[in-house]
Amino acid sequence: MLDLKLEQLRKLLRSYGSCVVAYSGGVDSVFLARVAWDTLGARSLAAIADSPSLPRRELEEALTLAREHGFPVQVVRTQEFNNPDYLANPNNRCYFCKHELFTELGPLAREGKFAVIAYGENASDVGDFRPGAKAAAEFQVRAPLKEVGLTKAEIRELSAKLGLPTADKPQMACLSSRIPYGEPVTPEKLRMIEAGENVLRDLGFFDVRVRHHELKLGHLARIEVGPGEMERFLANGTGQRVVDALKQAGYSHVTLDLQGYRRGSANEMLLGASIPKLDTMPRS
Repeated sequence: MLDLKLEQLRKLLRSYGSCVVAYSGGVDSVFLARVAWDTLGARSLAAIADSPSLPRRELEEALTLAREHGFPVQVVRTQEFNNPDYLANPNNRCYFCKHELFTELGPLAREGKFAVIAYGENASDVGDFRPGAKAAAEFQVRAPLKEVGLTKAEIRELSAKLGLPTADKPQMACLSSRIPYGEPVTPEKLRMIEAGENVLRDLGFFDVRVRHHELKLGHLARIEVGPGEMERFLANGTGQRVVDALKQAGYSHVTLDLQGYRRGSANEMLLGASIPKLDTMPRS
């Protein structure tokens, strides 16, 4: 069944003739970019959006992985931080990010004579809160992984068969997703978040989020690690080392979320809450 889905994916990609893959270095986009290159060769191109919301390590790792696996990547500088709608951080912030990404990828595709723009939404994302999918629909961006029914678990399994190191990579999201809806996004906040998460990853933690909260006086870091990693966080002075490092990064208070990391925790506050949602028409 899995091999059949992979062949269906290759068949779908061949039907495009050529494509640009929106590439992030995450599990889904790496797999899609690799299969597109294997299927279409030079008629495919991966394009990664670079902005303050992308951790520097993620950018470097994504480019290194592409070189090691032989597919070309073009870095595109996106300008969502010039958009006040994005910076306001409404609950559809991802719409404005994806709108900017696809705005940039359109001319790239036309100039390179690539017929289709594709991105890594998969079958496991169906039903999730994904405002970026609205932007994809508006730009007629295809989601081939979703179209052939590939789930996240299946993509990981196939990635392992292809020798991709992302097969067991933890789920990632842009740094802006660590800021609660309604609290403004700023490059300084993202710098603090990135520094904090680097500390945790350097200590060997796998599932990591540093959630950034504004207080009347200072900033609070709410740390999420995998439930199975909490005991290690609290042992041997590790927690204190994290606190010291995050205070050096600019946080006044550092807490550990006792529920641990769980996908979509930033959306939990949407239930029963009134969070600003801007008109999804971008400003001129």
